[in-house]
Amino acid sequence: SLVGQVGGSLSTLTGQISSFTKDMLLEGTEEVGETATDFGIPSSNLRDAENTYTTLKSENERLKKVCNDLEEKHEAAELQIKQLSIEYRNQLQQKEVEISHLKARHHALQEQLQTVQSAAQSAQLGAGVLSSTTTSTSFVPMVRHASSGFQGDDMDFGDVIWSQQEINRLSNDVSRLQSEVDHWKKIAQFSKIQGSSNTDENEICNLQNIIKDLEQRLSKKTDEHQHELSVLQDAHHQKLAEISRRHREELGEYEERIEELEDQLQKGAGIESGLQSSMAESTATRLKELEDEVRIVNQKLSSVEEEKKVVLKGLELVKMEKSQVTQEYERLKAELSKLQSPVPREQTNLETRDDASQQAEQLLQAEVLRLQQALLDAENEITRLTQSDQEGFQKEGAVLQPQHDNTTSTSTEGQNLELIQLRQDLEKKQHELNEIMAEKETLLAELEELDKQNQEATQHMIILKQQLSKQNAEAADTINQLKMDTDSEKRRTSKLEAEKMEMKEELEAQREKLTQCTFALNDLHMTKQQLENTVKSLEEQLKKSQDSNLKNKQEIVEIKNHLKCREEELSAVQTELSKVNQQSYSRDQDLSTKEQEISKLNEQIAENKLASKDLDESVSALQIEKEMLHIACEELKQQLQEANSERSKTALEKDTMLEALKIEKGRLESELNQAEKRLLEQAHKYEHTIEELSNARNMNTTALQFEHERLVKLNRERDFEIAELKRNIEQMEADHEETKEMLTTSLAGQKQLAELIREKEVFAEKCKARAVELEQEHNVYLKDSKRLELLKQHLEEKERSLSAMKEENNHLKEEIERLKDQQNRSPPLAEPKTLDIITELEAEVTQLTVLKNSLEEELKLNKRTLEEQNQKLFQLQQTLEEHKKEIEESRFQHEQVNIAHTQVCLAKDEEIKNLQSTIEQIKTQLCNQSHVIRPDPSDLFQETKVQTLNGENGSEKHDLSKVEIERLVKGIKEREMEIKLLNEKNVSLSRQIDQLSRDEIGKLTQIIQEKNLEIQALHARVSSSAYRQDILYLQQQLQAYAMEREQVLAVLSEKTRENSQLKTDYHKMVDIVAAKETALKKLNEENQKLANEFESSSQGMSRETIKNLSRIIREKDIEMDALSQKCQTLLTVLQTSNMGGGSELGGINSNQFEELLQERDKLKQQVKKMEEWKQQVTTTVQNMQHESIYFQEELQRLQTEISADSENSSRLQIEYNGLIQSYEQNEQKLKTLSQELVQVQYSIGELSSTKDFILEKLDMVAPSLPIMPSAATKPLEVAPNSASQRLTAESKPLNEELEHMKKELQEKDATIQTLQENNQRLSDSMAASSERTQEVFELEIRQLKEKCDVLQKSLREKDLLIKSKSDQLLSLSENLGNKENENEVLKQAVTNLKERTLALEMDLCKLKEENDKIVAKCREKETEFRALQETNMQFSVRLREKEFESHSMTEKALTFEKLLKDREQGKTGELNQLLNEAKSMQEKAVAFQHERDQVMLALKQKQMETSALQNEVQHLRDKEQRLNQELERLRNHLLEREDTSTRETLAAEERESKLIKKVQALEEKLLSSSTAVENASHQASMQVESLQEQLNIVTRHRDESVLQLTMAQEQVKQYAVSLANLQMVLEQFQQEEKAMYSAELQKHQRQTEEWKKKVEQLEEKVISLQERLEEANAALDSASRLTEQVDLKEEQIEALKREGELKQEMLEEAQKKLMNLINSTEGKVDKVLMRNLFIGHFHTPKNKRHEVLRLMGSILGIDKDELEQLLLEDHKGVTRWMTGWFGGGNVGSKSVPSTPLRPTHQSVFNSSFSELFVKFLETESRPTLPPPTLSVHDMKPLGATGTSKPSTNPSSSITDPAGLGTSRRPDANPFLAPRSAAVPLITPANLGTGGSGHLLMKPISNALPTFTPLPVAPDASAGAVLKDLLKQ
Repeated sequence: SLVGQVGGSLSTLTGQISSFTKDMLLEGTEEVGETATDFGIPSSNLRDAENTYTTLKSENERLKKVCNDLEEKHEAAELQIKQLSIEYRNQLQQKEVEISHLKARHHALQEQLQTVQSAAQSAQLGAGVLSSTTTSTSFVPMVRHASSGFQGDDMDFGDVIWSQQEINRLSNDVSRLQSEVDHWKKIAQFSKIQGSSNTDENEICNLQNIIKDLEQRLSKKTDEHQHELSVLQDAHHQKLAEISRRHREELGEYEERIEELEDQLQKGAGIESGLQSSMAESTATRLKELEDEVRIVNQKLSSVEEEKKVVLKGLELVKMEKSQVTQEYERLKAELSKLQSPVPREQTNLETRDDASQQAEQLLQAEVLRLQQALLDAENEITRLTQSDQEGFQKEGAVLQPQHDNTTSTSTEGQNLELIQLRQDLEKKQHELNEIMAEKETLLAELEELDKQNQEATQHMIILKQQLSKQNAEAADTINQLKMDTDSEKRRTSKLEAEKMEMKEELEAQREKLTQCTFALNDLHMTKQQLENTVKSLEEQLKKSQDSNLKNKQEIVEIKNHLKCREEELSAVQTELSKVNQQSYSRDQDLSTKEQEISKLNEQIAENKLASKDLDESVSALQIEKEMLHIACEELKQQLQEANSERSKTALEKDTMLEALKIEKGRLESELNQAEKRLLEQAHKYEHTIEELSNARNMNTTALQFEHERLVKLNRERDFEIAELKRNIEQMEADHEETKEMLTTSLAGQKQLAELIREKEVFAEKCKARAVELEQEHNVYLKDSKRLELLKQHLEEKERSLSAMKEENNHLKEEIERLKDQQNRSPPLAEPKTLDIITELEAEVTQLTVLKNSLEEELKLNKRTLEEQNQKLFQLQQTLEEHKKEIEESRFQHEQVNIAHTQVCLAKDEEIKNLQSTIEQIKTQLCNQSHVIRPDPSDLFQETKVQTLNGENGSEKHDLSKVEIERLVKGIKEREMEIKLLNEKNVSLSRQIDQLSRDEIGKLTQIIQEKNLEIQALHARVSSSAYRQDILYLQQQLQAYAMEREQVLAVLSEKTRENSQLKTDYHKMVDIVAAKETALKKLNEENQKLANEFESSSQGMSRETIKNLSRIIREKDIEMDALSQKCQTLLTVLQTSNMGGGSELGGINSNQFEELLQERDKLKQQVKKMEEWKQQVTTTVQNMQHESIYFQEELQRLQTEISADSENSSRLQIEYNGLIQSYEQNEQKLKTLSQELVQVQYSIGELSSTKDFILEKLDMVAPSLPIMPSAATKPLEVAPNSASQRLTAESKPLNEELEHMKKELQEKDATIQTLQENNQRLSDSMAASSERTQEVFELEIRQLKEKCDVLQKSLREKDLLIKSKSDQLLSLSENLGNKENENEVLKQAVTNLKERTLALEMDLCKLKEENDKIVAKCREKETEFRALQETNMQFSVRLREKEFESHSMTEKALTFEKLLKDREQGKTGELNQLLNEAKSMQEKAVAFQHERDQVMLALKQKQMETSALQNEVQHLRDKEQRLNQELERLRNHLLEREDTSTRETLAAEERESKLIKKVQALEEKLLSSSTAVENASHQASMQVESLQEQLNIVTRHRDESVLQLTMAQEQVKQYAVSLANLQMVLEQFQQEEKAMYSAELQKHQRQTEEWKKKVEQLEEKVISLQERLEEANAALDSASRLTEQVDLKEEQIEALKREGELKQEMLEEAQKKLMNLINSTEGKVDKVLMRNLFIGHFHTPKNKRHEVLRLMGSILGIDKDELEQLLLEDHKGVTRWMTGWFGGGNVGSKSVPSTPLRPTHQSVFNSSFSELFVKFLETESRPTLPPPTLSVHDMKPLGATGTSKPSTNPSSSITDPAGLGTSRRPDANPFLAPRSAAVPLITPANLGTGGSGHLLMKPISNALPTFTPLPVAPDASAGAVLKDLLKQ
């Protein structure tokens, strides 16, 4: 707003300056005449003063505006502060209400804790010490939330909300962790009180580790939250820095503006100083001006006084603002104190956390103090300024008044004095003006400073207000959140009410039954609560006793095994007794056997005592667990109470829960009544057993058997009690799970609804965005439509202009013809007209070119439109391709669905086959094994049929339309209702079944015990063996049938599970297929629409093209007619011209002909261009037709594809129907299976009847016991009946059977009494008969043995029946679980359907939008097509016109050419004459043209002159207009000045009125807001009262529950007393178990140690194998590397082999050459050598000459024998030797050097000769003659270093062969080496070793060739290379 004000003031200043400069300029021009009269300078001075006055006035107005704005801001700030204060008061009230709630809750929890502590102390638990700490810690987070609003003053609103949510979450976590810690502390304390024996070190370590982990997590979480807080603080600091930076920038801009204004003022002061210098020149005429100036100064003073008043008002306003700010500050302080006053009460435990808030308060106080100081400084400065202003104004007034008096008094005196005084006055006033200006500037600067300070203060206030608004907003958000919570809870309650109504509708049948019990419920309310407490305690005890029960089960099984063993031993003992009785009738042996039995029974009693001790220990453990569970229950109660306090608004849910609890109460009451009945029955039974035992004790001889029997009975009773407790536990668990499921389902529903709401909100936002986009698109389309309309208008205008041009053309042509006629008629006047015609023609040509250009541009535009159409067609093709892809994808999905269906069908068929095979096997087994008459199972199976039919009626009938989807949804809802009803029925039936089973088991166990007692009583006397084989066979059959039955039940359970899974899969597939079919239908509809559009568009195109072509043809016909008429007229004209003036127009006609020929060429080119364009257009049209054909084909193909898809969908429907039929067949097969199962059960029943029949036969053997079989058969008949009852699941027959069972029990009791009497009689008769007859005794013994065997078998059968019943119970529980799973699946299906409906709605919306888009696009395309059709029509019309023009021109040209040809052929002479005449006419035309040119020049000159005159006239007129405009502007300026002054006054008045109205409106708003606030506070108080009432009700409920708790605790004490008795027995059992377990543990430990050893050995083996593997892998890697290297080496070897072959070839060539050389030089000897030898022979002494001769002989190749012969013949003379030397006998006498000797042959000679020979060579190496060079030195050896010059030594030539020391081989011949250039084959090592130390054999390096050594060392072996490679 400030920036806007400054900008407004700037604009006003700039406008004033510009107007000032303009006025100055105009007045300067106007007052040129006035300056001559010496009045120019003061007028300008006055104007300057006026300008300064206006500027000052404008600034005053700006300051007024600023003041007004500040006042408005102040009022708005006051309103904001009031709203904030109201909101804070509301927050305080809410916080106080919350605190009161928390206090009430705290007191309630403390009372509960006290009650719990007292209960715990009464239950011998002293662990209630930490309850107060837990409660205190649990309420810490709430206090923290109360203070968090004050801590987060510097933070943003969203950040504060987020942090508060985080703090709430963390406080909840902390409270939860503290409750857990307290729980564990209680456990630890309890364990300490219990005793240190039970505490394990491992558990303590685990708990310590858990505590450490929790501490680490807490520290991590605190670090994370501290980091987050630091991040938020940094973000807030950054925001503050940005705001401060912006503020500084704005301040800098204001300072720059102020500097500019000061510069402007300084410029004005400079102008004034210039004016002062000019004032000295003016004289008497200035008096008036001075007076005027005095007046102006007075006005200025008045204005300054007004400004001073305004400033004083501003200061007063500032003071008011300051006072208001201080009031606000005090009020805020008071509010802070109010807010802080409740905080310290609850912050005693949180002083450390309040430090930050206190620091923030201190900072706020410091800021407030700073603001107060700033305000005081501002007030001081304002007072100082006001004082200085008042003093200055007083002085000025005192000075001005006497001056004015002096001027008036001294007016009569001379002008000089007046002038002097006036000058002095002027100077003084100028000084005063300057001072006032300076003071004004200082005042302005101070005002600006004050404004700045005020702005800073306001900014600080704004910051404070923002902080307060943030806090207020936080409070408002919390209120809103609470309101939202209340609304959501209200919605939930409404939903729950709807669900409750549904439940009411469902439970009407049950409520009819419950209405009878409602009257009794009011009386039994207290008893119900007591029973609930007892039930809870029992639940806890049962949960604790589960583990001990499992252990007891194992122990009981072991005890049963022991008992069986002992029974077998007893039977063996009885057999021995019978033998002893047969052998000797003496009682002494009987007594000895009985003593043995007594000893065994004593051992058993001891073992039983140990078992009872173990049981006592387990009971004590159970008590400990019970107490633990008490503590857990108390914690759960606390949590439940917290949840109830949080959800106090959800009372309707409580009502539903209360109804459920009432139902449960009724159920529990019925169960308790049943339990009481059972206890009474058991008491009666126990009394019976006691009587029987007393009778038996009277009968027995010893008391030990009685004790043994008592222990056995106690064990069995314990077993029965344990079984009953287990069943109770299972029931309680089932109920608990049901309640949990109810809660989870309600929560899931709430979550789903919340998600739905969110999705709908998102959808609404998307719709809004989409609407905005559509509006934008609509605007764009509107713009495009407007542009198209404009273009259409332009086109119509162009067409009109074209038609006009054509008409003008026609007129011009007619004029041309007319002119031609005139020319023909008047030849002398033809020449000037021809020029006009030429000019006209040129103009026409230019017009035509312009038309041609326009046509070309239109062509380009049409091409562009065509390209755009092509692009659109391409886009359509792309869309078609996308549709094709979608169709292909849908096909693929259909195929996948088909495959899945086929797979499912195959799997089902396989399962059905397997089931059929199993059924057939069972049938065959039944047929083989049982050939007994079977009763009809129709009664039983009717009910199952009814159930299955009901299940089938619920199955969906699958049609895939939307109506049927809705039907499916309704069917699913009905199914859910049916499932709920069935679940309730199942629960009730399961309870009844459990009760029946318990009653039956108890009765059966009692009967078994009685029978066992009878058996034991009879065993003592009787034992015999018979019928064992038959009974064993029957037992095997029974076991086989039981196994088969279990298998069939397992198969059935699996099939039911698979059936449920298939149902879910089937539902999913139905949904998928429905969605796919809907999508397919949509696609088909869209494709049909597109196809129709394309067909319509293509048909429209074809029709339009045909119409266009027909129009073109008609127009062309019309043009042809017109052109033919034109040609006829032209021919007539030509004929007339030829007839009339043939000789005169020859030259002109020739010129015209040339021009016409040129025009014809041009027209031909244009015609060619037009024809090309026409061809292009035709090709485009053809292409469009082809494309339309192609699109039609594609549409047909798509239609075929769509039809194929529809066929596929129909096939899928058929297959789907087939699948449904197969599913129904499978269900029928399952029904048949169930029928067969029932038949199997009946077969089992028949088997039991056969068994009963056998037992009756056995009973027939003993006539003394006639009632035994009935007693045995009836419990056996109960089992199949109970099984059938489970299958039928009907409640009425169960009740009837219960009554029947009761009657049977009574009958059995009577039979037991009769049996006891019979037993007594038998015992008496046996005592009598044992003395009389032994034979009768033996017979009775046999019978009794047989009966004992029968009874044992019956016992076993009963065990089997018990097992089968337990299996049936398990199967029923599995069925229940499956049904629950089915319920969950159906719920999921319902949710999926809901989601799908939402998705379908979304898709529908999207499809609607897409349809709208497509419709819009179609409309656009239609408009584009219409535009294109119109353009095509226009182009076709123009084409036809051009074509007809071209045709006409060609026809004209042809006619002209024909005429020319005719004239040339027939009239050559006439042409010559015409040419001559034409020449003369041309000369005349030239003369006329000269004249015409002169006339034209004159005309042009005159036109120039007239144009110049016209320009001057226009210039003068412009000047007049300008002057008039200036006059009007000046007048308007004056009028505007007056208008602005009036407007300003009016605006000021209007502002005042508006402000008054605003004030009134604001007051009204304040009143309304205050009333609203009062209403809100009243509502809040009402809510608080209602909440308090609810709290009171809750407290009453709590008190009642506490009373119930006390009652329950008393009952718990009684139960604890009863349990203490059980603990003794349990401790004995536990000790035995511990011994067994320790032995087994030792065995297992040994086995584990052995296994560990084996494992370690195996691990070592594995490690060694792994090492070997790694070595092998390394070896393999190295081998792979070696193979690679070997391959490389083989390649190198191959390359070297090739080189070796080349070298061998070279060697062979060298050998050949060597051989040739040898052959050529074999008989040649070196002359020099022989000469030296010859001379050496004579120089050597005579003793040694024969050695020289031998050497020479060896050189010449003479054998040793021949040499010796020659040496022997030496004495004969030298002649023969010389002749042999020189004689020509030798062929090789030529002086050719021979090959040197090998070094091995050198050893033949003596050392003395060699020394002499060396000396000889040394002496001969220095001859006088130059040595002859060998041919070897001319050749370069292979290994030579560089230069191969001949050696200067003579020895070199001689010692070469000797030095080399090689044999005759060509390898080592150095003379041949250079010629062949072969590689040397002898290494230097060989050379060195060859000449072993001999001087002659040593090589000479300078002369001989050196050889390069081979790269491979001689010592290198393959193994070493391999090792190196392996190392690499």
